[in-house]
Amino acid sequence: MTTPSLKQLVRNPDHFFAFGFGTGLSPWAPGTMGTLAAIPIYWLIQDVSWPIYLSWLLVTFILGVYWCGRSSRALGVHDHGGIVWDEFVGYWVTMFMAPKGWIWILLGFVLFRFFDIVKPWPIRWLDRRVKGGFGIMVDDLLAGILAGISLQIIACLGLFA
Repeated sequence: MTTPSLKQLVRNPDHFFAFGFGTGLSPWAPGTMGTLAAIPIYWLIQDVSWPIYLSWLLVTFILGVYWCGRSSRALGVHDHGGIVWDEFVGYWVTMFMAPKGWIWILLGFVLFRFFDIVKPWPIRWLDRRVKGGFGIMVDDLLAGILAGISLQIIACLGLFA
């Protein structure tokens, strides 16, 4: 599996963003590192109105399709393990309209990682059949949606309140 060097990462914007500002170069659990790196950005955007947040999700998803697809093609590997922009967006989807507070940020992290790793149907089905930048992004989008629904159910039940 070809992995870009730090020098290539800095010089190529597609790799830089697809590899989550370098977090995808982590030798240990790059997807988890990418999700962790999404938390400070979420913390900065969590108080914007829901239409702006939804616009953020749409733009970052579309850019992710572009960056991840180009990076994947340049490396000659579909969904390279270091491509983690999909984890960033998946986590932000999880946190759409989430309750405020660190417990919810952490719970969203755990739920998203669970759905992203376990890949219950239809996530695994999409992951195996849809290729290109859209394929890289769509399974994490769905994992984020399922994690976000789970987070909202937990909030509605009054758990962790």
